Amino acid sequence: MRETKTLEFKEEITNTFLKTVSAFANYETGRILFGVNDEGKEIGIINPVQACLDIENKINDSIEPSPEYSLQINKKTSVITLTVFEGLHKPYLYKSKAYRRNDSASIPVDRLELTRLILEGKNISFEELPADNQDLVFNELSKKLSNALNISELNKDTLKTLELYSDKDGFNKAGELLSDSNRFNGIDIVRFGENISIILDRENIENESVLKQYDDAINVYKKYYQYEQIKGSLRKTVSLIPEEAFREAIANAIVHRTWDINASIQISMYSDRIEVVSPGGLPNGIKEEEYRRGGLSVLRNRILGNVFLRLNMIERFGTGIRRINETYRNSEVKPVFKITENSIIVILPVLEQKYNLTDDEAKIFELLKNREMSSSAIAEYTGFGKNKVITILKNLVDKGYVSVSGQGRGIRYTRQ
Repeated sequence: MRETKTLEFKEEITNTFLKTVSAFANYETGRILFGVNDEGKEIGIINPVQACLDIENKINDSIEPSPEYSLQINKKTSVITLTVFEGLHKPYLYKSKAYRRNDSASIPVDRLELTRLILEGKNISFEELPADNQDLVFNELSKKLSNALNISELNKDTLKTLELYSDKDGFNKAGELLSDSNRFNGIDIVRFGENISIILDRENIENESVLKQYDDAINVYKKYYQYEQIKGSLRKTVSLIPEEAFREAIANAIVHRTWDINASIQISMYSDRIEVVSPGGLPNGIKEEEYRRGGLSVLRNRILGNVFLRLNMIERFGTGIRRINETYRNSEVKPVFKITENSIIVILPVLEQKYNLTDDEAKIFELLKNREMSSSAIAEYTGFGKNKVITILKNLVDKGYVSVSGQGRGIRYTRQ
């Protein structure tokens, strides 16, 4: 056996275990085994019955409010198992401090985490708190509601129905996020070149409705990962990364992120992938395997999520991961989901493309990856004659694989 986030060993009964009691009661049910050393060897407790009474007294006298727990004695080994259940009346304090587990250690929470515990104990989320600014305008929300639900007028009754406004407290923070102007961090988009030292483009989308942020992010995606391919009389939009997957990733990042920290949603764009980093790990109550299956959803921002649902910007709660995976069903490359304590990262790879190219065309096509070049430069790199290069470039342009810009000596070619 070894210690984990939900399991701790104690050779004897000292007050240090009370920090872990606080941590388990605040965050996740766990066990403390008394009579087990750091290596996981069972050595037992002398007079375990009296020891259980001592443990009860220490918890009842030192933890406020009183947590729910149980005690069991293994009669063969004299090991005592203390199970502490995650409680409803958070925060659970030991010496006026709340604790959490960091791997196999119990450490005090910071001010932000303490505030979250207090809100959770009151069954209130951050988005339900009153907005700092009560002078809010909702042109973007009004437009979306008109298009999706045919609501012609956004009045106070509609805002109450959407749970963005109450007569007692006015607008809440969810309303502030959806208003045309707000103070929250938004979405930071960076497009990289061949490595992270080469920044080709950067857009910081903030201080506007999260609905507008979503649309703006989609437009940047379309700029770099979609192109029109013309074959004969037909014009077709080709997506290097499935648009539906990107939409789901952005909507999930907005709806599920933590909004009480000064951090932006980070979108990193590369030639072979997009990475979306959402601030905040998994909400309490959902395990990593449940998240990856996409079969369970615990909404961190219920009000915001319900608005996105009504506007058809998300389909159903808990289906985002499955929908992203579905868009890659017929591709050998698959999306990747990484979970950390403070973030969720979604990596969307470029779909494998099968290009109908000759060997010479493929050589020039590969050369144009992530760069613009003149026909003269291409001829120099490939060793092809100038006329041959011009002929191949014309074929690549006609096939929709390469685009051309500029005039005269300023003509440049790049991959679509």
